[in-house]
Amino acid sequence: MKRLFFYSLLMLIGLNSIAQVTIVNNLRTETSRSIKKDADTTRWKWKNGGIVSFNLSQGSLSNWAAGGDNFSLAVSSYFNYFFFYRNGRVSWDNNIDMNMGFLQSTSLGSRKNDDRYDFLSKYGYKMDSLGKWYISGLFDFRSQFFDGYTYPGGVSTFSSTFLSPAYLVLSVGFDYKYSSKFSVFLSPLTSRTVIVASNYLSREGEYGVDTGRHTLAQLGAFITVNYNNTFNKIITYKGRVDLFSNYLNNPQNINFFMTNQLSCKISKYFSVSYSLDMIYDDNVRLFGEYGTSPGLQIKSLIGIGFLKPLNVKRR
Repeated sequence: MKRLFFYSLLMLIGLNSIAQVTIVNNLRTETSRSIKKDADTTRWKWKNGGIVSFNLSQGSLSNWAAGGDNFSLAVSSYFNYFFFYRNGRVSWDNNIDMNMGFLQSTSLGSRKNDDRYDFLSKYGYKMDSLGKWYISGLFDFRSQFFDGYTYPGGVSTFSSTFLSPAYLVLSVGFDYKYSSKFSVFLSPLTSRTVIVASNYLSREGEYGVDTGRHTLAQLGAFITVNYNNTFNKIITYKGRVDLFSNYLNNPQNINFFMTNQLSCKISKYFSVSYSLDMIYDDNVRLFGEYGTSPGLQIKSLIGIGFLKPLNVKRR
């Protein structure tokens, strides 16, 4: 688990460095311009927007001495939509993320390489009129759409499907909103439910559920850190880190979830994008030579493709 915190620390240090460089460059250019009022300072109750991206990469080889697939094609997509509410001391933040990707190659055939949907909602009441602390409740639901497989020893093994697994988090705690870009939610009391709707995976007792059961109830402490920033007209970043400790079973084995999405525009509708997801869950024992060990899950995707920000609306 020390590696997980080390990776997280490196990510935050890197983002801070990018932000500092961007701020310095912006100051140099803005000193010669007239001062404009930031659009985010306008009064609004509802604010919504998002982003849609679609990436495609293809490769082919012929008589290539180094070896490799004769043909490969990868398709990935990302959709994000948010809607926020502010009224006096009340705030309500909602965020939807969807990822989907497929890979086709001559040696591996067709495989899914990305599949996730995630809905996060936080409702809070500001503890004082000038502060940044909120008493908040949090709801999070995360799962996938299609069947998934692992390949221990090169053998295709059915490992996941729709609502198998799914993770439902209900939490009460304190939300520190440093700015509209950065927030930290802390909860000493969180209910986390693991859902395995598939009868087959339930019979196998996957994802920590007892054999033949479809749910696993957990109670513990929960932390989520969210950071979302448009550094300039070209570079945007969206990231999140979740940490959960189960009071009822091995609280020292902290469940870890990190997602990152970095985009760099190269034209009006095209961009280079990079995504990095990392997951550690002690109950997910699908890895190793025999597919019975937990492990750090890492998904890294890079591509060039279509990018369309959805218009931000305030009312």
